[in-house]
Amino acid sequence: MRRLSRRKRIVFAAIAVVGSLVATVAALGVIDALLRWRYADSVALNRWGYRGPIVGAKRANERRVVVLGGSTAFGFGVPAGESFAAHLERRLAERRTTPVSVVNLGYVREGAWAFRPTLTDYAYLRYDVAVLYEGYNDLRRSSARAFRHDSPVFRATGYLPLLPLVLSEKARAIRYGGDLAARFGREDPVFRPDLADRAAAGALKAMAEVTRSLEQVLRPLSREGDAAGRPVASSAVCAEPFRHYCDGVAAGIEEALARGARVVVVTQPFISDAHVEQQRHLAGMVRARYERDPRVAHLDLGWAVDLRDPALAFDGMHLTPRGNALVAERLLPGVVRLLD
Repeated sequence: MRRLSRRKRIVFAAIAVVGSLVATVAALGVIDALLRWRYADSVALNRWGYRGPIVGAKRANERRVVVLGGSTAFGFGVPAGESFAAHLERRLAERRTTPVSVVNLGYVREGAWAFRPTLTDYAYLRYDVAVLYEGYNDLRRSSARAFRHDSPVFRATGYLPLLPLVLSEKARAIRYGGDLAARFGREDPVFRPDLADRAAAGALKAMAEVTRSLEQVLRPLSREGDAAGRPVASSAVCAEPFRHYCDGVAAGIEEALARGARVVVVTQPFISDAHVEQQRHLAGMVRARYERDPRVAHLDLGWAVDLRDPALAFDGMHLTPRGNALVAERLLPGVVRLLD
């Protein structure tokens, strides 16, 4: 048989490698699309890595709000359309004659450390107001992780593949016996049925385990603190152990201001005495640094929602559709002020 020249062998090898890569990428793309369809009702992470529909290019007269935070901003346990970001968008549309969109950039387990990188990643959205809504995930640990940056594809292109996230969580579920909520408490698994499916007995048991885990991690809000029923007083400085949290919030504020946006820093509904103390320090930091800056507002929702009411919070932390609607209603005046 006639032997191929060295040049032809190289060409054929290159064609085979490129063909294999194209076939692999195509197959992964199909799997990724199927996963997005599978989790469209519960997770609803679009290809650009945020929850809900893709907003597209900003129109000339459109105003845009972004919401950042952890699982409570994400709307864990409820469909994307029942997160407080979605409720806020509908309420803003009722109040304004020009188009307005609210983009949900929250994700489970993310804390204040993720504010700056997330605002940087999504600068192309040309947001006008950033809502910084997090504190729970900063009570127990310090971290510098932003989950989207775990994906080299996202870092390179802005596209967030869903397959690695699903595989990672499934691997954790196998490793820890299938019940991540019971083992990790606040570190909620994302790829699980939505709130409507929790009526089953097994899901109710899982929710009870979440609540018990919360009680083990955080000292519950005391009756003495609850009786006060008024905003927390500001601390003069943001001292340890909350300095890392305050620095993360401040970094997010500065990033948003540098992009020409305004900022609402929100105190979430109080979940523990430690959270009350943390937010006292945060209020002091915001007052000390930004009291004279009209572009920055602090909104205290500490007493806006009773997390012990199952009609408002189904597991003692994450809000029901009714609870999210209440948060959106309380956010509305401050956001409108900054948009105007």
